[in-house]
Amino acid sequence: MTYGLILAPLLLAADPEPIHLEAHTADVFSLAFSPDGKLLASASKDRTVRLWNTDDGEIKAVLKGHTADALRVAFSPDGKHVACGGADGTVRVWDVSTGAEVSKIKAHSNWVAGLAYSPDGKRLATASADKTAAVWDAETGEQLATFRGHTAEVWAVAFSPDGKTVASAGKDASIRLWDPANGNLVKTLAGHGGEVYTLAFDKDGALLSASADKTVRIWDVTKGEESAKLAGHAGGVFTVAEAGGKVFTASADKSVRIWDRKAGKEVGSLLPHKSEAYAVAVTADGKRAATAGKDRVVRIYPLQK
Repeated sequence: MTYGLILAPLLLAADPEPIHLEAHTADVFSLAFSPDGKLLASASKDRTVRLWNTDDGEIKAVLKGHTADALRVAFSPDGKHVACGGADGTVRVWDVSTGAEVSKIKAHSNWVAGLAYSPDGKRLATASADKTAAVWDAETGEQLATFRGHTAEVWAVAFSPDGKTVASAGKDASIRLWDPANGNLVKTLAGHGGEVYTLAFDKDGALLSASADKTVRIWDVTKGEESAKLAGHAGGVFTVAEAGGKVFTASADKSVRIWDRKAGKEVGSLLPHKSEAYAVAVTADGKRAATAGKDRVVRIYPLQK
């Protein structure tokens, strides 16, 4: 099923004006909200991760350590740590309360472009331009599993809600499902006509994938089948996020769009960026969204559920 472009106004909160954050000095590649929604992390080509207070946009911390682009950021499920994968091949982990770096994992021989915590926070999954994905002990940095099989760079990785499956995807356009307990390939999902940039599981275990083919696909991983396709962007889709029955997509066409998951219809959009929109994130309660991109601007929006 393909869901086409249907325009409708997005319902924003009483104050629709976003908070504009302009401290980064280069492209912003990735965003993540803390579990309680009180903080936003942004990862940038300027090699820093910044933590912002979502209520007023004030900077809580500037996290340094990467020696090349900071590419993919994630909060631990308890909100106590924030991790980032970088173009220097490392994963860095900082204490949110102090801003101190508490761990560095020399994870890959090339970019770490994808990063995800397991639901229990005990493991980190990484995706790399070295054509592999891996799982690590989040506390000790011990490598627990390596996934080999992709034929090109791996850009994205995600844990299923039960932590029993790791999904990876990248430049070869395939999505692979792995058993992190033994490193075995469980299933391969095919359907995208271009490289896959990001992956996200929803709370019910469906997998969403964003691709250079200008679409987002939704997969039933149990059946190994595509269950829906969201189409309408005029450029590749860099990031997909989901919360509260809404799907958020950020695209090379400069737009950030919102889709009603159940109806499969586009229900609105956020302010376009001046150039490619690389990132979108939404709080777990669906009350705030954030966007960022090549223009270095981060925006935080109040949303009406």
